[in-house]
Amino acid sequence: MISMKGKIRLKLSGKVLTAPFASFSILAVFFIFLFIFTQGLPLFNQISPFDFLFNLTWRPTATPPSFGVIPLILGSLLVTSLALLISVPLGLLGAVYLAEIANPKIRELLKPAIEVLSGIPSVVYGFFGLMVLVPLVQNTFGLPTGETALTGGIILAIMILPTILSISEDAISSVPVDYKEASLALGATKWRTIRSVTIPAAASGITAGIILGLGRAIGETIAVMMVTGGAPIIPTSIFSPVRTLTQTIAAEMGETVFGSTHYSALFAIGIVLFIMTLILNSAAIRLIKRKNGERR
Repeated sequence: MISMKGKIRLKLSGKVLTAPFASFSILAVFFIFLFIFTQGLPLFNQISPFDFLFNLTWRPTATPPSFGVIPLILGSLLVTSLALLISVPLGLLGAVYLAEIANPKIRELLKPAIEVLSGIPSVVYGFFGLMVLVPLVQNTFGLPTGETALTGGIILAIMILPTILSISEDAISSVPVDYKEASLALGATKWRTIRSVTIPAAASGITAGIILGLGRAIGETIAVMMVTGGAPIIPTSIFSPVRTLTQTIAAEMGETVFGSTHYSALFAIGIVLFIMTLILNSAAIRLIKRKNGERR
């Protein structure tokens, strides 16, 4: 048996080994954010933050140029919302099936296959969307082009579905068997137990899976760029061509002059993405803590 002194030494050695790696990760993230802010904030020496945040047009090469980020924010939110509306119900239903209903042999076959899907490169999804989904959406709805927000939402839903499904399945499988047996012993059906006991007990894990999927959806670039049309306009419907924040950075950074107003504006978009991600993550963490508190 390990003595108390030995346990203390092991604990201290573990801290000594892990602390530098944790500190390096924090410092790396800090310097990335510092770089983005130092490159983006000079924009506001040229235009006001109000014009950047509330101007309705993005035309950086026009005379005079316009750097309104509203169309890009709305495009990102629309595509991401469509992706979540499609992927969250499907992911939750798939997780329930794998964890509670599927035969163990089927689960062992499907779970690795689903996890492999999350590792497929984005450009492959984008190529699939361009060659299959774009013509399908165009012909189905009689549109002049199939490169729309809806197409972007569908391809993003396909991309984030494996993440949501896999993490949700792990959360549902981790619910103690005692909870389910107690519910069944009280006369509840299996479906009632899943709906009223299992899913609420796994809510924090399911929420975590949705957050990870949301993070990938907001940050996705190449696949969205290939199927949404790339029009920096305010979308009027799900069939409008759109341009997202990340798509704008990727499409325009290569043609900007270093240190120009346009260059700073693209980094300012990065600041907007950072703030949006921070707000969403903070809200999600509060939600998880509240649900965990309710369970206690």
